[in-house]
Amino acid sequence: MTEAWIIDACRTPRGIGKPGRGALTTIHPQRLGSTVLKALAERNNVNTADVADVIWGCNVQRGQNGNDMGRMSALDAGYDQTSSGVTLDRFCGSGITTVNMAAASIMSGMEDLVVAGGCEMMSGYGLLSGEVSPFVDSGNEHLREMYGQSHQGICADTIATIEGISREDLDSLAAVSQQRAAHAMANGHFDKSLVPVYHDDGTLALDKDEFPRPSTSLESLSQLNPSFEKLAQMPLDEKGTTYAKLMAVKYPDVQIKHVHHAGNSSGVVDGAAAVLLASPEYATKQGWKPRAKVVAFCNMGDCPSLMLNAPVPAAKRVLAKAGLDKSDIDLWEINEAFAVVAEKFIRDLELDRDTVNVNGGAMALGHPIGATGAVLIGTMVDELERRQLKRGLITMCAGGGMAPAIIVERM
Repeated sequence: MTEAWIIDACRTPRGIGKPGRGALTTIHPQRLGSTVLKALAERNNVNTADVADVIWGCNVQRGQNGNDMGRMSALDAGYDQTSSGVTLDRFCGSGITTVNMAAASIMSGMEDLVVAGGCEMMSGYGLLSGEVSPFVDSGNEHLREMYGQSHQGICADTIATIEGISREDLDSLAAVSQQRAAHAMANGHFDKSLVPVYHDDGTLALDKDEFPRPSTSLESLSQLNPSFEKLAQMPLDEKGTTYAKLMAVKYPDVQIKHVHHAGNSSGVVDGAAAVLLASPEYATKQGWKPRAKVVAFCNMGDCPSLMLNAPVPAAKRVLAKAGLDKSDIDLWEINEAFAVVAEKFIRDLELDRDTVNVNGGAMALGHPIGATGAVLIGTMVDELERRQLKRGLITMCAGGGMAPAIIVERM
């Protein structure tokens, strides 16, 4: 089996995903996608006729986000028409999954050059709210009882309650995320991957991450009201069913403490990211120097009622596949969908906190759902190079109780 080499990775800045507030909200999502795809091609002098596929991630594939964004973004980027494209949805895990699938196609010997990545325009979600499908058919009581509730924020609060993780600990992690992101931005840690986004008239739309709030402190976080307490009691049907009642079917002894809020949850942002992967034979012919290689990858499922707990077993599974121990991993990226996800990950695996999300995470920088996995892989490669370290593991929770994971090694 051949290796899959990571040649390059890039991303757009993350813009605030609120209409009228974010700098990217008027940009078509396919243009965000084409921005990173074009950058990869130009930075590496890619013959796009050789790109076998563009494997793309997007969670909400409706409205402007629909109609195979991978293919349409490639065409918008000027890729040769023979370069195909596909778009998939593994909820938040889409961006890791696209890279895993690209690596698999190369490692199997079926392809030589593949681009993976994703995009999400979260600022458009409000316009699509009437079209959103529930995780579980609301009219099927058996399914609702089997899976319990499926709102991520209430899952996060439930997990924190079960694990005995306090709001103070979660707020502390959120403050650290902001501090690390501010330090990384001030010191240019993201510069290698960042690609500015322009309007159609050529004027600059955004060239740096827009979401971080570097003045965030434990005191300011402590003033924020829980985000999901009222939602948990909101009637979902004429029978008075609530998220809290659905969760109680699966966990009747848990009295949920609501500890998550806007400051210790991932930010709503727009953004795109892409990763260029090649076989060793093809890369050598092009004279490319690989930045990293894919060591192993996996997928994992876990309890869909709690939804957010699969990253720990995913990390253990991918380590086993690679024949590695956690001591063989120099840096870790666990997506900060909610503070409890990262906090539980650190505690369960007994990790050194100074090796986890070293440049901050989604609580500070935002989480453009379909793109985030590719963002984190690029961030990991950049940081392994900057610190002259060897291996990194990237994973994240995904809707339905899933988590993809990947281990990369600097070359």
